[in-house]
Amino acid sequence: MTDLRRDGLRILLTNNTLSSRAGSELYLRDLAISLLKRGHFPIAFSMALGEIAEELRRATIPVVDDLDELNVTPDLIHGQHHLETTIAALHFPSVPVVHVCHGWLPWEELPPILPNVKRYVAVDDLCRERLLTSRGIPAARIEVHLNFVDMDRFKLRPPLPRRPESALVFSNYVIESPLLAAIRGACHRFGIGRVDVVGACSGNPLTKPEDVLGNYDVVFAKARCALEAMASGCAVIVADYAGLGGLVTTESVLGMRRLNFGARAMQKACVEEEGVLRELSRFDSEDARRVSEWIRADADMAASVTRWIDLYREVLADQALSGIDERAAYYEAQLRAASEYLRRLAPVVKARADTEDRLKQAEVLETRLLQKETEWSEVQKTVRRQSAESDATQAALRQVQAELDSTRTALREGKTELETAQASLQGTNAELELSRSLLGQREAELREVHLSRTWRAINRCRTMLERLRSLGS
Repeated sequence: MTDLRRDGLRILLTNNTLSSRAGSELYLRDLAISLLKRGHFPIAFSMALGEIAEELRRATIPVVDDLDELNVTPDLIHGQHHLETTIAALHFPSVPVVHVCHGWLPWEELPPILPNVKRYVAVDDLCRERLLTSRGIPAARIEVHLNFVDMDRFKLRPPLPRRPESALVFSNYVIESPLLAAIRGACHRFGIGRVDVVGACSGNPLTKPEDVLGNYDVVFAKARCALEAMASGCAVIVADYAGLGGLVTTESVLGMRRLNFGARAMQKACVEEEGVLRELSRFDSEDARRVSEWIRADADMAASVTRWIDLYREVLADQALSGIDERAAYYEAQLRAASEYLRRLAPVVKARADTEDRLKQAEVLETRLLQKETEWSEVQKTVRRQSAESDATQAALRQVQAELDSTRTALREGKTELETAQASLQGTNAELELSRSLLGQREAELREVHLSRTWRAINRCRTMLERLRSLGS
């Protein structure tokens, strides 16, 4: 029987994996570390360990992938994902279980129907619908605990500018695709010059989003990523591969939070540039600030963890009042439930999981293939354009070369003619100088003649002759 007099509870938390930095993994990590800080004893269990498991171990939280490693029975099981929850519930059949549903579609989120699962918790209203439509779960045993953010890590940035200057696509699933092209195109048209992408599939994983988000004005994200961005003071447009949810405003934040800013909040299945541009045009820095302040008050992890601990104690108190049924009927019901579970689970695990994995891989490969085909097509267009430009350039170069050769020939001919003209000019100059010299000599001789006695006598005779002619007439 659980010792309720001990303040600290030993809580076994399960998850599908503790490897990648995804939603439920980070949820478990934050919850486990917070429980540890409050004096409890969390233990993490998963059959796929990795980066998150190492973070938990560095925080001094035990992590196991085999429950036989535990030498102590936990007080309570906080179960996430049905395989791991069922394994833990069957391994500790007398320990009460609180199962958490994190998703509407994933088969891992199928709720386990076992006698020691005492409560079912949904992280939003859509997950609650899944639990309400699962056979064998009474509505009275279902409640909603909305997602949380560690406000001590995610600090509120300074107020946003009146017009956004930077944007971030924050998602583990976004790759180079029409979705990303639409976001970039809309941001460019709206005047946002800086658009970055972070997340696992983009090849740019973000290990400490709290150090980065405050550097952006607008963030495109969903679910936990959207919550963290709003808590950091960013304006958030809910968008991802599932569709477009739109800008989160003071009018829409409550309804979208009840849906965890997830699939049901993204009803516009196709993210198009014009739709993103319309949402950007609704940007209001003051309204975004009010949204952030509301989220910081409503989604504070401290209050959420307190609520979880209250639920754990309530379940344990109910267990203590009812006692542990150790009769054969209890274990028979447990084994029958496990048998029925495994019978229903086997074809799902063997067929659906394999098929979905193959489909996802095929979709990723198809997307990459289409992307490569598009890139190759663009390369071919560029090569053809450059080839045509090269041919035109070569023709122009040949024409210029011909004109250059013709010019060089003309220059050579002109140079020859110039040299000939220069030689002729030099001869002419020499002749001119000679003529000038002869003319000078003649002028000197003429001056001597004019000054001679003979010329004076001739002049006198000419004068006398003129007079005689005048007398005779």
